[in-house]
Amino acid sequence: MVARIKKGDTVVVTTGKNKGKKGEILKVFLEKNKALVKGVNVVKRHMKPTAANPNGEHEKELPIHVSNLMHLDPKDGKPTRIKVEVKDGVRQRVAKRSGTKIDK
Repeated sequence: MVARIKKGDTVVVTTGKNKGKKGEILKVFLEKNKALVKGVNVVKRHMKPTAANPNGEHEKELPIHVSNLMHLDPKDGKPTRIKVEVKDGVRQRVAKRSGTKIDK
C-alpha cells in the first residue's frame, strides 16, 4: 500500500470516540495500516508507583487505523484527501481541496 500518511503530517480523526481531534503523526505501522497520533486515542496504564511517578498512572497513545484519519489542508486547515502526482519521475503528495503540495 502506498503511504499517503507519513510521520510529521497533521491529521484529523473522522470517526470514533476521538472524532474531530487533530494531531501530528508520531509513527506509521504500514503492515497494519495504523498510525500513532499525538494526543489521540490516549489510554491510561497503571504501573507500580515510583519516586518519579508516585501516582502510578501512565498515559500513552494507541494506534488508530489510517482509514479514520484525513490530512489537514495546509491552506485552510480543513480535512482533505490526498492525491499523488508524478512530475519528472518525482512523486508529490497534493491536497485535493486546494491543490497545495504537501511537504515532508
